[in-house]
Amino acid sequence: MRGIAERLIDYETPKKTSAATANTANFQVTERLRPHLATLMGHGGFRALLARALKLAGAEVSWLRAVQVNADGTLEGLAAPHARLTPAEFREGRVVLLAQLLGLLVAFIGPALTSRLVGEIWPQLAADKVDFGNGDKK
Repeated sequence: MRGIAERLIDYETPKKTSAATANTANFQVTERLRPHLATLMGHGGFRALLARALKLAGAEVSWLRAVQVNADGTLEGLAAPHARLTPAEFREGRVVLLAQLLGLLVAFIGPALTSRLVGEIWPQLAADKVDFGNGDKK
């Protein structure tokens, strides 16, 4: 899942970001998934899934423990860590959180539906024939 998460973040990260736009793009992948997952499992279901992924990711990346999921499913508390972390440390948190979220999706809705959902949002990833069953390319 980590490799898939890294690729999705790379797709969503503008090649040249200013400091002003960096914060808005930080968790763009999660934001792009939100409406699709909310349709699939409701807003409460999405919040619960993201909160669980955040809890699991916080065990791996300590600064994520300060982040919270708002009632609307957005992440809160990213500004303070973003200001004190290196870009590589911040990216690591993004990757770990997304990998946990994708792993939970596979566990709850299965690899085929996860692959289809992600492929609808990111067709370029679907074209690469990513296998969510084990996280590797076919």
